[in-house]
Amino acid sequence: MTLKFTRIGPLAALAFAAALGLDAAHANDPAPLLSEIPPGTKLVIGDPQTQKALEVSGLIDELTFEVEWVNISGGPQTSEAFRARALDVGSVAEIPSIFANWNNLPVRNIAYRERRDPIAHPIYQFGIAPGVEVKTLEDFRGKRIAFSPGQAQGALVLRALQAAGLSKSDVTLVELPSTGDVYPVALASKQVDIAPIGGVNIRRYLAQYGRDGATTISHGLRDDPGHLYSPQWVLDDPAKAAALAQYVGLWARATRWVNENPQVWIDEYYVKDQGLTRDDGEYIVEQTGEQVVPTTWDEVVARHQQTIDLLAEELGYQPYSAEQIFDRRFEPIAGAAFAAAR
Repeated sequence: MTLKFTRIGPLAALAFAAALGLDAAHANDPAPLLSEIPPGTKLVIGDPQTQKALEVSGLIDELTFEVEWVNISGGPQTSEAFRARALDVGSVAEIPSIFANWNNLPVRNIAYRERRDPIAHPIYQFGIAPGVEVKTLEDFRGKRIAFSPGQAQGALVLRALQAAGLSKSDVTLVELPSTGDVYPVALASKQVDIAPIGGVNIRRYLAQYGRDGATTISHGLRDDPGHLYSPQWVLDDPAKAAALAQYVGLWARATRWVNENPQVWIDEYYVKDQGLTRDDGEYIVEQTGEQVVPTTWDEVVARHQQTIDLLAEELGYQPYSAEQIFDRRFEPIAGAAFAAAR
């Protein structure tokens, strides 16, 4: 499939900024968060993993507003639900908020977490198709690589090419959705030579196709950002914003609880909820390592700016300030809650 991208010109860029609702006054002086959540406030939340962590830990009892939980996560699902006004907050990686704002969906990040040792505990490895010789990122030259431009895996591909001193013209990017087992199947059937795969798919891919010559390689890059994000119109609602602040704090405490209770988490989430084997659950926990919540977003925003600039250059979009996709009112909440949960 041929990739096509839209380049935003100067006038469209102005319209984009207006769509975000991010004029100077709005961006620099948002309304302070309410200290109390008004009665009758409701949030529709798409964050299944945190929902389970709150339930198992008992922290869910501390929510003081009405919640409708929906089984939605990841960029494509949450963006679609935001557009339908059917979701107030979702859980995603780094890329969805960036692309949403390029596609006239004004959203902002309200919470952030990362892995304590992201190089030793990456989310993804690059799967290599049976019979294909790839040992380093430099070996990507001339290969067919699975690519999902609006998702974390797509950005990782571009970062890997950059790290190897390669460009898109040195490879063939094959657009495929990075959902379920699409990438492992594409590798095994030799639709592509290389694809980023994560979680239990790494283990399963090698177990199923290793005898045929399938391999994986590490990329040595950061791929660990995790966010909560919300549409601007939700953040502009004082009652919903106050409820989001409470949820962000509990989200951070749930992160700490998962770190400290890995065996319970394996049993309750990976085995009972997700239907994985205990071995698979232990593998994922080991791969994840410890998750942490920083108390400041300065470095986070700087890294996002690098990502925005890279994606803009490679895919033909108009770059913009990463500050536009972070609501700094929420910055101290998660880090403080995470630290206090010790």
